Amino acid sequence: MKQIQIGKYKPYPQIDLPNRVWPTKTIDSAPAWCSVDLRDGNQALINPMDMNKKLELFTLLLKLGFKEIEVGFPSASEIEFNFLRRLVEDKLIPADVTVQVLVQAKENLIARTFESLKGVKKATVHLYNSTSIAQRKIVFAKSENEIIGLALAGVELVKKYEKQHDGEIFLEYSPESFTGTELEFSARICNAVTNAWGIADNRKVIINLPATVEMSTPNIYADQIEWMSRNLDNRKNVLISTHTHNDRGTSIAATELALLAGADRVEGTLLSNGERTGNVDIITLALNMTTQGLDSKLNFTDVNEVLDVVERCTEMGTHARHPYVGELVYTAFSGSHQDAINKGLAYQKAKEEAFWEVPYLPIDPEDVGRSYESIIRINSQSGKGGVAYILDRNFGYQLPKAMHPEIGKIVQELSDKRAVELSSDEILSVFEETYLKQKEIISLVDFTHSSNAKSSTCTLTYTYNGETIVAQGEGNGPIDACKKALMKNCKNNFTLTSYSEHSFGNKSSAQAIAYIEIKNDTVLSCFGVGADSDIATASIKALFSALNRTL
Repeated sequence: MKQIQIGKYKPYPQIDLPNRVWPTKTIDSAPAWCSVDLRDGNQALINPMDMNKKLELFTLLLKLGFKEIEVGFPSASEIEFNFLRRLVEDKLIPADVTVQVLVQAKENLIARTFESLKGVKKATVHLYNSTSIAQRKIVFAKSENEIIGLALAGVELVKKYEKQHDGEIFLEYSPESFTGTELEFSARICNAVTNAWGIADNRKVIINLPATVEMSTPNIYADQIEWMSRNLDNRKNVLISTHTHNDRGTSIAATELALLAGADRVEGTLLSNGERTGNVDIITLALNMTTQGLDSKLNFTDVNEVLDVVERCTEMGTHARHPYVGELVYTAFSGSHQDAINKGLAYQKAKEEAFWEVPYLPIDPEDVGRSYESIIRINSQSGKGGVAYILDRNFGYQLPKAMHPEIGKIVQELSDKRAVELSSDEILSVFEETYLKQKEIISLVDFTHSSNAKSSTCTLTYTYNGETIVAQGEGNGPIDACKKALMKNCKNNFTLTSYSEHSFGNKSSAQAIAYIEIKNDTVLSCFGVGADSDIATASIKALFSALNRTL
């Protein structure tokens, strides 16, 4: 097997920040959110969005509560330019929403950008240039001062066209590839930008510190954010923004730690769409806050709608295990998990306190527009509680607890044999074929009974081994009387171990469902199930069901 060359990769250096305070902090409020789905997300698509898809996604972002939306790179292409003009001309930008546009520090691009912004009352012009060691050395072959000069030239051009614009312009500056840039140089270029802009109480600046490429563990990114927060001039008028990518798979953690370290704002996308491994997923970030009792200021109470719109607009599927929104994230296959969830839901329903305490479910699926119907699904790894849950929740059969292992084993063996997950309807079919429609050796034909204060008498007509038999019995109740009638001709020495019943269906057509457990000399125990409009008859049918299973 090929070996990776020694020295090809090196560890990311630690940040000299001995008195860091972010590890002692707690996130106690939501950041300012900025969606970059329509720009960063769109540029990462195999098939970039057309006008209709852009409009649909923009409408969704407004519905979710975003107040800052990066709508594109209008100087880069006609569709980007025309989309912003469409928003303006059709008056689709609410008064409390700021649109953001990305642009490089070139006059023709900045001029075109301001042309696209005509009529926009509040806009953020997002200026960027790459500052990393690798980019300076390999791509641009420029010194630190030359890189700073590019940024300042861009600021002056934005100020030039700002004077001609009828509306409020905010500046955002990104030292692109911040995580690959020396901190001292990052602070120097950012301070030069804010000073040139004329930062003040009424002229705040967004300094976006992107993990354009995720290069280190999340704690180092937090150290970088805290270091910058301490070294940016006029910090009270600087909004530190994060924009993390997911190259190491830790963009969520990096962003959350950055918020602890002093970041004020988060840029990201829905469902993590973006270059390479994607941008940070705002849905996950926001719902993480929800589970901690915080108001994220975004509305994800219908994640199915979000999935539908985003998947249609991006033509990208969502992983079944994606946090909070994946198809399987509220599904339990493990038997012990199913049992715990089942008990947890019952406990949650019974108590008065709202605090969510259901094992294995960090959030109530109903809070994000999902239902409990798909929480428990059945395969060969499932247990007794899961099958009982499906039969109760989906079909109304309230199996006694002692019966759970029996039906659970039957369903599990079938799933194991087929090597597939069983649907709810297939589980119902197994249950009915086992208990209600099984092949009969002994069959009930007719049953009548009478009772007084002391006993019950029954007349039982049944077939056994092809012979029709009529027998009478007397006992302390209909079931006991039936048992004694059976014992006269059907030599099957059994005892009744347990009995339970409940009503089934709506009031106009309700049936009684009875469950009887019997035990004989050869069978440890065996359940039978009976259904009838008359509870006594349902009980006798359950007894015959159990007998047939022993025979």
